[in-house]
Amino acid sequence: MTMAYRPAREEDLEIADALVVSTINDLTERHGFGSMAALSPPKFQLFSLKDDPDGLWVAEEDERVLGFAWSWVCGDIWFLAQLFVSPDQQGRSIGNELIKRTLAHAEKSGASNRVLITFSFNTVSQSLYIRHRLLPRFPIYSVYVPREQLISRLRGRQFDVTPLEEDTLTLRRLVRADERVFGVSREKHHRYLIKDNKTKGFNLYDGSRWLGYAYVDGSGHIGPLAVMESRVVATAFRTALQLAAESGSSQISAFLPGVNQPALDVAFEHGMRIKFPMLLMSLRQFGNWIQYLPRNPGFM
Repeated sequence: MTMAYRPAREEDLEIADALVVSTINDLTERHGFGSMAALSPPKFQLFSLKDDPDGLWVAEEDERVLGFAWSWVCGDIWFLAQLFVSPDQQGRSIGNELIKRTLAHAEKSGASNRVLITFSFNTVSQSLYIRHRLLPRFPIYSVYVPREQLISRLRGRQFDVTPLEEDTLTLRRLVRADERVFGVSREKHHRYLIKDNKTKGFNLYDGSRWLGYAYVDGSGHIGPLAVMESRVVATAFRTALQLAAESGSSQISAFLPGVNQPALDVAFEHGMRIKFPMLLMSLRQFGNWIQYLPRNPGFM
């Protein structure tokens, strides 16, 4: 049978997620990091499919999904959230064909920058992206700490917090923070997160001054987090660590840009360790990464 490349459908998403999880675990196990990914409902993929179906593609042969690509757009940023090919099918140029289709999505969107986050030890993927002019910019570290160890060390100034709500004032503030950090609005993604019953979002205040936002999910993972001023990121991250500890999860985690010295300092002061390294790649430099902590490699 001939390989077919077609737009993804809703019924493909769970199958594609299983492919992504198995491919990630094959990669991380081969590089000595052990199994890292686990199956989860593909809620953000489904949100993206409904928002912009041109961004999701599958490679299929004999009714078997062998590859999956997913990208989303916000303003001037096109972001490649996932591009994975089944381990037993690599070397058949499936990745090349999928990236052609995702880059066509980028062209259609009119976004001037193209961005992704990949494993820093995945040299095959990096070579593919570099051929398409996406260059390595800086590392992003997945860090973690057992909750009990964090609680024993958690000290220092924190901000006041209130829950995020989907009201006009809150959304206006969230948009303003993202525009300050990246130059684009991510209002649609905030609406998605605020409605996610496994994630809690918080306003960060210094007295009556609104300084930014932070999200924490039920697994104790922090992100995204953004602040209006780089000088407050350490206190903001410390506040998020407290919120994550209150989630009750046995482990607290976050993704920290390698250029964000204040956040890295707080992380290691509180006993966090690097679980694995990732790499941000883009067509051009962008963003103030001292004011932002990503959620995960698919959300940014």
